[in-house]
Order: sequence, then structure tokens, then C-alpha cells
Amino acid sequence: MGKKGGAATPAIAALQAAGIAFSTHEYTHDPRAESFGGEAAQALGHDPARVFKTLVITDGKNLAVAIVPTSGRLSLKAAGAALGLHRPAMADPDDVRRVTGYVLGGVAPLGQRKRLPTAIDESALGFDTVFCSAGRRGLEVELSPSDLVAATSAAVAPLAAP
Repeated sequence: MGKKGGAATPAIAALQAAGIAFSTHEYTHDPRAESFGGEAAQALGHDPARVFKTLVITDGKNLAVAIVPTSGRLSLKAAGAALGLHRPAMADPDDVRRVTGYVLGGVAPLGQRKRLPTAIDESALGFDTVFCSAGRRGLEVELSPSDLVAATSAAVAPLAAP
């Protein structure tokens, strides 16, 4: 895999600097889309279980990242356990922008302004490659799940809600 299409973002720069093989996939983002991850899966024609969304959570003091398939929902309890957060909740969008440098719908697990503790749903390991945001709406990066785990120093755990 090599880089294909798309303008450089901090996430792409981080992958390049780490020497990780990846490809980018661009699509036209519809501002009316209700689900950014669902939109990406549909626009790219991929199984939503293989397209992952990057969610930022907080315990009121610390922020962390949970990466789950767009086909499911995040279990805050499971993510909190995996990341050592007590009483986790979704982070405030303004905090997400300030700390990661990305807007909602374009939050990448890589190249964030401040590297946050990260956990990835264990289902990612069942695929040869997975998709996640490349750092802007309408741009996804495809890479091996093991490379995503390594690049983010992520814990792998069951994070999806039952």
C-alpha cells in the first residue's frame, strides 16, 4: 500500500514519519450527514464493521481515545475500564478540537496535538486492513490494524456496546 490521493494532514504525516504502509481514500462529505463514520463506509463502499470511528472520552479530568466500528456503539463502561477512566463520558466538542487539533467527524487517532491514551475495539484485528479518519471530513486512511495499534500505542479491548 502506498499513499493515494488526498492532501497531507497531521495524521498522514505521522504515518509517513513512522514508515507505516497506508493508502488514503477521499470522498465528498455531505454536510447533512448524520453519521460521519456511516457516511464514510457508504461512500467508500466498505463494510461498516471495517470502518472505525475515533471518539474522545473524558472522566472530567483526563481525555482518551476509543476507536470502534461505525457499525456499532461505544460502551463507555468498557472504554473506561480499558483506559483507566472512572465514570467516562463523551468529551466536550470544544475540548476535542483544542486537544486533538481536529474537528468532529474528522478526528484521527494519529497526529493529534496532544497524544491521548488510546484503546481500539478488538474486532479490528479480524481484518487485514481497516479504515479510520485521516484528519478531515471526507478523507479516510486504510492500514493494517496492527500498524494502527502500534502507531497509537493502543490497548486492544472489547469496546463495542452489546
